[in-house]
Amino acid sequence: MMNVQHNKFKLLIAAGAVSMALTGCGGSDGKDGNPGNPGGPAADAIEVLHLDVTKVDYDNGIPTITVFATNEEDLPVIGLKDLEVKKVVQLLPQGATGAGNAAEWQFIGSQKAFTDHKDGNYTFTIDVEGYNSELTQRYNVIASASTLLDGVTAVPRTEIAEDFSGEGYEALYTKNVVDTASCNSCHAEGKKIYHSYTEVESCVSCHTQEMADDKGKQQVAFGHLIHNVHNDAKMYGRNMDKSAETAHHIVQDNCQTCHVQSEELTEWGNWSRVPTMETCTSCHVNVDFKAGKGHSQQNDNSNCVACHNASWTAELHTQAGNDKKALIDQYGLNVESVINAETKAATISIEVVDSSGAAVDINTILPMVQRFEIVTNVGPNNVTLGYYGKDLINAVKNGVLDAAAKIEDGKLVYTTSKDLKLGEEGADNETAFTFVGWAMCSDKGEFVTCDDPAFDGSDTDKYTGMKADLVFATLSGQAPSMRHVDSVNFTACASCHTKEFEVHKGSHHAGFVMSEQLSHTKDANDMPIIGVDACVACHTPDGTYAGGANMGALELKLHKVHSSGDYAVIAGMTCEQCHNDFNLDAFKNKGALATAGGTYTTPIAATCMSCHVYSPESEAKFAAHAEGQGAIVNGTDKQAVTEAAQLETCFYCHAPVIEDHTAVKM
Repeated sequence: MMNVQHNKFKLLIAAGAVSMALTGCGGSDGKDGNPGNPGGPAADAIEVLHLDVTKVDYDNGIPTITVFATNEEDLPVIGLKDLEVKKVVQLLPQGATGAGNAAEWQFIGSQKAFTDHKDGNYTFTIDVEGYNSELTQRYNVIASASTLLDGVTAVPRTEIAEDFSGEGYEALYTKNVVDTASCNSCHAEGKKIYHSYTEVESCVSCHTQEMADDKGKQQVAFGHLIHNVHNDAKMYGRNMDKSAETAHHIVQDNCQTCHVQSEELTEWGNWSRVPTMETCTSCHVNVDFKAGKGHSQQNDNSNCVACHNASWTAELHTQAGNDKKALIDQYGLNVESVINAETKAATISIEVVDSSGAAVDINTILPMVQRFEIVTNVGPNNVTLGYYGKDLINAVKNGVLDAAAKIEDGKLVYTTSKDLKLGEEGADNETAFTFVGWAMCSDKGEFVTCDDPAFDGSDTDKYTGMKADLVFATLSGQAPSMRHVDSVNFTACASCHTKEFEVHKGSHHAGFVMSEQLSHTKDANDMPIIGVDACVACHTPDGTYAGGANMGALELKLHKVHSSGDYAVIAGMTCEQCHNDFNLDAFKNKGALATAGGTYTTPIAATCMSCHVYSPESEAKFAAHAEGQGAIVNGTDKQAVTEAAQLETCFYCHAPVIEDHTAVKM
């Protein structure tokens, strides 16, 4: 007996409309339609491949599914060859496998063989084992990056996972706890997350609890695996020899980075509502439930919710992040800088304000200030004082005011002591710019005094980075020179690192937080742009403490820490994840950049080197190409800085854009 059930008629109706308009005897395309295969134009190029499961038919419990394929212009795609139903899984409801157990996906089949109906429709008949019509079924369909049958037309990799009731209708229930969009806040959209897969539903459909039980490896179940690879509590991987240290630095144990409330995810709160031993041990590695180590003894999940109710579990896992945000938002800064015409020194005045904008007398919070770090440099576009020439002071450290600073009328005041070597009026090096980083001693969600030895700055859990500020001043009093901020906006950084990410948190720095206070320009919608230009106060063209050995200049450092050679620190990272645009004109204002011990490279080539030079062989190849275009690679400062900084001709051929930084002029 054939049981035919239909779902998702939208694309079928669209396909039917195309067929009616373009096919049949004397159709407008000039072609007759074959019986059962409508004529009409098919896609001859595929920039984007759209897949949809439009129909599910059952014959004695054996499903035949129809997958409809179109391109970005909604034209049917004919001739796919590398298409498969990677996984068919069905959802065992919560408690079905044991009291307290979470709902689990169960693998029941897959299929690579299909029929191409030559109208954009492809059908798969799938031998399934253990099919239960009362359960939700998920079909995970994948088109590999390949070509059509013609061997020429490129097909981009595409994944979908669609859920149906066990009878082929809209699913009555499902389990989607985390959205792929959350993953894409760090992982580039459409790029592989791991293996070759791009969608979290594909990961879930494979990494089932059933798979973990069969292998005897709890670490491969999705709920365990996904936490394990984002925190460094223990090693992970097939041989448990991989570290998640990098991911941990990004996520910072903030559950809300991934677990985001969404109207599209009715089960987003499942993570706190259904605690299990299998998931909890991915982070809480010192717990052995069955042995009663680190937790009361238990052999199963039946009593977990008796103590770990949803609200308490959520509070425990989000309190630290919420507390930090609340502390940071208590105060802000107003910073001013004025240059004395006679001494040519800059006097910096720092006012602390509360959340309402009212001034706060710094004397009242001084014992709780872990650090006020004041850094002054000159020439925002081509920083002149370098790393060691800048004026730097910890005006307050561990609640103690430095002798060179003072508090006047409740404000912290400091006058630079180094020669700023200011240039002529209107020149970039007539502008002095000052960056102020700030941290407060804190414990258990409250600010505390810094008199305890534990608050010396070495224990970063004992203080909270606060909002930083940036201020400009000129000797002439005219408008200052400012570095462009239209290339990298901190909003892009925060999409992965979060807005409360404490930059440079450690014993030498305040662990400041980037915020709207660093903004000095607005976008077309009158919204402040938070750039990363403040970072050049230390990340100068001359590098940082290691000169050019660690590629410390801002243009190089950001690339270096986000990539390893030509390979991104997060698989598949793309330029547009960080860049709003490429401001190529900015290079006209820059000098050479330190790229190795005592050597310099012209600015365009140096920026490219930060990703594309990662071995002696790659450096030699790169240098031969770049020097042929007027660049200097690892030359003397005189060669690169004085003689050749603006002689590069890279952009005569190269025309990089964020969608394709390899683009060239043809």
